[in-house]
Amino acid sequence: MATQFKLCSFKTCPWVQRAAIVLRAKNVAYDITYINRDKRPDWFLAVSPHSKVPVLLVNDKEALFESNAIAEYLDETAAPRLHPEDPLARARNRAWTDYVSTFASAISDTAYSDSEEEFAARSAKMTEPFSKLNDALGKRGNAGPFFNGPKFSLVDAAYAPFQQRYTFMDRIKPLGILEKFPHLTAWRDALLAAPAVKASTVPNIEAVWQEGLITRKRWLKKYVSESVLGADAAA
Repeated sequence: MATQFKLCSFKTCPWVQRAAIVLRAKNVAYDITYINRDKRPDWFLAVSPHSKVPVLLVNDKEALFESNAIAEYLDETAAPRLHPEDPLARARNRAWTDYVSTFASAISDTAYSDSEEEFAARSAKMTEPFSKLNDALGKRGNAGPFFNGPKFSLVDAAYAPFQQRYTFMDRIKPLGILEKFPHLTAWRDALLAAPAVKASTVPNIEAVWQEGLITRKRWLKKYVSESVLGADAAA
């Protein structure tokens, strides 16, 4: 009997998207359950020690939490392998995957700023992690388009949701930051075009993300099109 997987998520959670990308890249079937961020059900709280998503239910018996642990488990149990075979390259990939939290925080903190001043200060802080990743991509010794070259990897799956969120933010309030880093820009373009990434979210993810700015009363909501206000996009 095939292993059955169920992801527990909020509609806009980039960390769940990371797990979904890995599942899609491996062509592994899965179900996804969206829970209410403001009223998390008891069954979910019982299997999520941090009360956070993602949670991956395996055969409705085991519950895995933390997106990195989920990605590593899937890579060890389902083909094709997304980690490099070379131990040094694999360790380097894991190190840069660990850096994703720094990269993600810079983007998320900026997007959910409460004022114009806070937005400006936080957006300026994106330059440092962007520069470090751009340098790493420039030194990798391959022509891309992904982190390790032509093959999609767990590093790509980890960064893709946050590259996507930056792009959503940049579309409603142009930042002019990513353009300063050509390697990072090329990587972003390749990630967002990857089939596994494109299939990893709800179809209207950008509108849902924009609606989240409105419902959470963030400063960026002023740049969201009025058409989104009537969208059926509960975050």
